[in-house]
Amino acid sequence: MLPLAGIRVIDLSTVVMGPYASQWLADLGAEVIKVEPPEGDSTRRTGPAAEPGMAAIFLGVNRSKKSIVLDLKQAAAQAALDRLLSGADVLMHSMRPQKLAALGLAPADVKARHPQLVYVSLLGFAEEGPYGGRPPTTTSSRACPAMPR
Repeated sequence: MLPLAGIRVIDLSTVVMGPYASQWLADLGAEVIKVEPPEGDSTRRTGPAAEPGMAAIFLGVNRSKKSIVLDLKQAAAQAALDRLLSGADVLMHSMRPQKLAALGLAPADVKARHPQLVYVSLLGFAEEGPYGGRPPTTTSSRACPAMPR
């Protein structure tokens, strides 16, 4: 038996960092359910692909996972996600705090409804830092401010 057998992870993360982390959990036996928006994870279209929407990087970091499409801007999809969370052990996401709050997924809101969840945020920038709340692509070409000594 694998060490994480019996653990259910709901994965709302995109691109590479979050899907790669949850891929490790799946490889260790966790049941990982990847939740994608209707347009899919952007990594589906990044790099080489034998078929449209099935880029090699996407397939690699999402192996061994179940998948569901939910438009979390819709009330019915939010209710479906809430039902998934009621039977889950872990929620992973890579959304900015502003987007989470708009979807009713801010940490305090989710933990109030599902106190059993381990809530994992995988963000490009620390929430309290100078770039907190920004998507990583808005500052990638600028130098980071000097670290205080």
